[in-house]
Amino acid sequence: MSNTHYIIQAAGVKSLDEAQMLAACGVTHVGLPLRLPVHAPDVSEDQARDIVRGLGHAAKTVLITYLMDAAETLELCRFLGVDGVQLHGAMPLAEVRRLRQAAPELFLIKSLVIGLGHGGGEADLTAEAQAHAPFVDAFLTDTFDPGSGASGATGKTHDWAVSRRLAQVLEKPLILAGGLNPGNVARAIAQVRPAGVDAHTGLENAAGDKDEGLVRRFVAEAHAALALTAAAAADLGPGLAKACDSA
Repeated sequence: MSNTHYIIQAAGVKSLDEAQMLAACGVTHVGLPLRLPVHAPDVSEDQARDIVRGLGHAAKTVLITYLMDAAETLELCRFLGVDGVQLHGAMPLAEVRRLRQAAPELFLIKSLVIGLGHGGGEADLTAEAQAHAPFVDAFLTDTFDPGSGASGATGKTHDWAVSRRLAQVLEKPLILAGGLNPGNVARAIAQVRPAGVDAHTGLENAAGDKDEGLVRRFVAEAHAALALTAAAAADLGPGLAKACDSA
């Protein structure tokens, strides 16, 4: 897919070797979940910084966090040296604005968690996204698991029709996450037509390690499906271009 901007993100790595394997398989963005309310992080913050440094320009790096304060988030981003941050919690809009103003170079992703119970439902979620649109570069839809209370790394899909409608109405690119794996990613892309995809548990073996065979299949399926969508073929704007240049 030369000259095409898209994202294939793998979230959660346990070592530099694993991160380098992901990049070698064609993953464009490596997500590092830290400071989480439910799941334990895969690595310490010092280890995450070493992974970012060791990975270099092989892939973009993204902090995935539930932090609510812009200054604390930016401090962690700069400590780690990441290219971007995925705001997976309910950071107040005013703080998102402060983060954008303080760090225009960061690629900002705002997570939209399907099934979390956003007041008015889908309309309310859309309104939240539209309010954030001036300050972020992309959105990511993920799945809430009421059983565990987790809103990421659940291994569960959500109603892709909701993500499809969000992708259609939002002015920024949408990344699809939630229960994706090599067996369903092509179907998900065909239905949602996102600008990118994200997977976590769907790339792991029984021990919780990223499986190279699964990663290669996922990337191949995602790559082919994204190439067929209008979202991947069209000019997706400066936000996604900023995320993907040199990735």
